[in-house]
Amino acid sequence: MKKTILLVFISVIAFACGNQESGKEKTSEAESENNAAPAEPATPAVQDVTANPDYQKGLELIAGSDCLTCHAVEEKKIGPSYRDVANKYANDQQTIDLLAGKIIKGGSGVWGQVPMTPHPQISTEDAKQMVKYILLLKK
Repeated sequence: MKKTILLVFISVIAFACGNQESGKEKTSEAESENNAAPAEPATPAVQDVTANPDYQKGLELIAGSDCLTCHAVEEKKIGPSYRDVANKYANDQQTIDLLAGKIIKGGSGVWGQVPMTPHPQISTEDAKQMVKYILLLKK
């Protein structure tokens, strides 16, 4: 009697293990079929903006100015971070013109009570290039 119970128990375990193997093989076959055609990524690929000429020229202009005294890319200093500015505004010509004007003429009230110093020595084209760089930092 003990031998029969032991034999049934071993058979049940072998049968159970055998079914798991078959299930894995079926899953692997299904995965292989699904992998035959590459699936579209769930999220769009992150674009490297550092190769963009607007990024490079704007970064160069900002590095040669006093902008980094009050602004940083990621952290708020006296003024907002460039990333915060980029996330607040659309990347379009109207915004570029608006923000370039603020760089040249100065401004206050949008980011708090501390006014932004005017920069009349910066040309309109250079200010627009700086804004294009900043807007490329949007996440």
